[in-house]
Parts: sequence; C-alpha cells; structure tokens
Amino acid sequence: MSSGGILRWFDTRRLVVAILFVALLAMAVRAPADTDTWWHLQAGRVTLESGHVLRTDIFSHTRYGSPWVNHSWLSQVILYWLFDHFAYAGLGLWLGVIVTAAFVLVYLQMEGDPFTRAFILVLGAITSAVIWSARPQLFSFLLTSVVAYVLYLFKYRRVNRLWLLPPIFVLWVNLHAGYALGFMLLAAFVAGEVLNQLLALLVPAGLQEDDCCPLVGWRGIGLVVGITFLSVLVLVANPYTTRMWTYYLETVRIGVLQDFIQEWQSPNFHFLYTQPFIWLLLATMAAMGLSGRRVDGTDLVAVGGFAYAALMAGRNLGPFALVATPVLSRHAAAVLRRYGWSVRARARTSQRTRPVLGLVNLGLLAIVVALAGIKVWAPLSPAFNERAQRQSLPLDGVAWIETHHPSGKMFNHYNWGGYLIWRLWPDYLVFVDGRTDLYGDEILRDYVEIQQGGPQALSLLDEYGISFVLTRTDDALDMRLGCQGGWVPSYRDDIATIWERSNE
Repeated sequence: MSSGGILRWFDTRRLVVAILFVALLAMAVRAPADTDTWWHLQAGRVTLESGHVLRTDIFSHTRYGSPWVNHSWLSQVILYWLFDHFAYAGLGLWLGVIVTAAFVLVYLQMEGDPFTRAFILVLGAITSAVIWSARPQLFSFLLTSVVAYVLYLFKYRRVNRLWLLPPIFVLWVNLHAGYALGFMLLAAFVAGEVLNQLLALLVPAGLQEDDCCPLVGWRGIGLVVGITFLSVLVLVANPYTTRMWTYYLETVRIGVLQDFIQEWQSPNFHFLYTQPFIWLLLATMAAMGLSGRRVDGTDLVAVGGFAYAALMAGRNLGPFALVATPVLSRHAAAVLRRYGWSVRARARTSQRTRPVLGLVNLGLLAIVVALAGIKVWAPLSPAFNERAQRQSLPLDGVAWIETHHPSGKMFNHYNWGGYLIWRLWPDYLVFVDGRTDLYGDEILRDYVEIQQGGPQALSLLDEYGISFVLTRTDDALDMRLGCQGGWVPSYRDDIATIWERSNE
C-alpha cells in the first residue's frame, strides 16, 4: 500500500481503535508489586538451574520436604527468564502485552461502531484491572479470552476452531491452575445452547434475524461436549498427571482463603476500584432490557455464572469482565440502532481531503504513543520499582537480617513471604507465603492466631521453634511481643519490626 493509500485508509475510526489499544497497553504496564511474584521468580530460577520441576517444598520450614503441586511451573520459568534478561522492564512489558492481547480478542467479539466498542472496552478493562499483576494467573486471564474467542467463532462466524481447545488446555494446565475458567466457559456454552434450543419455539415468527443470536444445533452442541471431554482427558499432560483433574477443588476448599486472604474474599464495594464491576454488571442488565433483542442463552448463563464467581471472590473480577464486555456491546449496539443513535457508517469526505485527515490522524496517534511511552517508562525502571517496594515491603528489615544473620527459625508476615523467599532463601526458610494450597488450613490458622496476637500466639511460637519474628510495625503481634517478656526488638522502622528471643 502506498503512503497515499495508507493516509486514505487511516480514518477516524481506525484512529480510535489504535488509540484505544495504545492507551490500554500503557494502562496495563505497571510495577510488579505483588509479593507473590517473588516466590514465583525464585521457583522459576531453581527450576531453570536444576533442570527439573519442583515437586517438594524447599522454601518453608513449616512444610519443608512435603509434596508440593507446583502447577505454575512453566509460568515461573517464563517470568524468571524475562526478569533475568530484562529486569523490571521484562515483567512490566509482559504484563502490558498479555492484558492487551486478551482485550484484542474481546474487541473482536464485540458489536457496534468503534466509538461504542472503545467506551465499553475501557469499562471492561478498569473492571479487570484489580487482578493485573506479574503472576501466573495472568496467563489464565489471557487463555480465558482465547477460549471465549474460539467459542465465539464457532457460534457467530460458523468457523470451527474447536480443535485448538485440547492443546490450549495442555498449555494452560502447565501455566496455571486457572484452567477451570476455561471449563466454566465451555459449560456455560453448552448449557446456554441447550437453553436456546428449548426456547427456540417461543421466538416470535416475525423477529428479524439481526435481532436474534445465532443458534448452535444439537450436532454442534454435541461436538463442544466431545471437545470438552477430550480437553479434560489431556489435562494429565503435566508433571502431576491425574492430580490436576481435581486440584483446583482442593484449593478452593481451604477455609482460610475465604476468611483472611483478600483476593479470595467477596469484593468490598466500598472501595472505588471494585465498583466498575457494579457498573459493568448493571450496564449489561440494562442493555439487555432495552435492546429489544432476544437474550441469548449462552450470554445469560455465562454472565450469570461469572458474575456469581466474581461476587464470591475478587480474583474473578477479571474473567467476568472478559465475558460480560462482548455481551454488553451486542445489546448496546442494538439499543443504539433501535433508537437511531448509531454512528454513521462513513463520514462524508472527499478524495482530496482524506489524505489530509489521515495525516492529521497519524499525527494525533504519534502524540498519544509519545505520551504512552512517557507513562510506561517509569514503571520499567529499577528506581521506580524500589520506591514502590519500599511502601509495602520490609527492604531495610531484610537488609538487617542479611547483615546480622540472626540464628534459628523465622516467623514472617504472610504478605512478605514471597519477597523473603526471593531475598533470603536458602539461608532462611519462611514460616508461610502465598502458596496457601501447600500450607492448608492447619498451618494457616496457626499463622493467623500468631499474627493476630491471639491467646495461643506465644505457645505456637514455642511449638514451631521460632527464634525471631519479622512483622509489621505496630500490628497486633508487634504489640503483643512488646508486652511480653522473653522477646526484644532488634530492628524497627516504619514498615517492619524484628523481634528476637532474649537470652535472659
């Protein structure tokens, strides 16, 4: 295509789409501040250096040597390789690319003009932003959108790419245990299409084709069921074989997850950052009611099922956004058509003015790209990341441990466990970290009792043979040890305090 052809081609609609995804990329690139990132990096390093997948715990003294289902081993290798070669820039850009790729697939499932799509996609993005972090679960975020897109092609475009699903699940089961999200989509698709078939006779005879969603016949439903069954079978292609068939159920049954771990709790909608979920859910319901378009059974089951999951655990806000955003767009486009608010298909511009408009659009895009580059630059620098870490992690406390080498076993705050594995292993083993599936209810409840300074806190510290404690300054445990003989503060700053047993 010649330069003049490019200028004619790059109209306002394409400018909107380009700006949308440049802005989304800039929005998604951020500092890898999640503490779980660090133990994933350490596990990835050990896997690469040893040449085998970790299958027993080597990072904690409470579960040392116990079997460990390290379901994210492949993600850990990828993340560590990126960090080892590109430092924070590697993790930050990976995060941005993964999020952007997921929403490109979402955009391809949407209906309506680019302006409406862009507005709805931004709403979906800010709904899901709460889960954007440099962790293996982001691969589940991307692969959820991949499975949704394959099903979209099958239903709306009559393009059969279902054969891709078994290899996708083989990859997924080695990247992260969130493969259950893919099976939720498949189950919603089958249930929704069965519902469509059962209700097909109730569709008014005069309903226009544009006002209906395409139906998948019984043969197509059977094909999806067969592919789903095959995808379940191939999950054994991982280091833990058949254990992964039910592994995700073992995780969600841990009671402490719902009681004390924020991402597994129901979202607190008093915080502004969780409220876009409400906006997206209500907007979808309103659009369904106003569009005059028959609600598709698959859309209904998928949105309802993923909304339920999101209300049960905040970590599911992201997958809900991936599912609800295309549904909202389909009904929003119908609302705009119904009330005559649709954007005209093509602006009236002469052949002479189109290249000028294209040149202006390219200039605007260049400005947006430059601004996005400025925004992206900061989170990729080591200095920015260290400043971000200092706000929540005990950097100076860890440096004190590295310098003074306190002896014995350590008790640590849960939120710092991953970072301590990265900084202090193998010299020190943690009491607990983000691998809740490894520790189980018993150890996690002992942790909570100690951390909250409960009646059994001191006896549990004795039982576990703890020699020093690294905890938040002025938290319940810090104050309990301050009122109790036998412990002395060896280090204190605004973030962390280190207590050691006294020799008296």
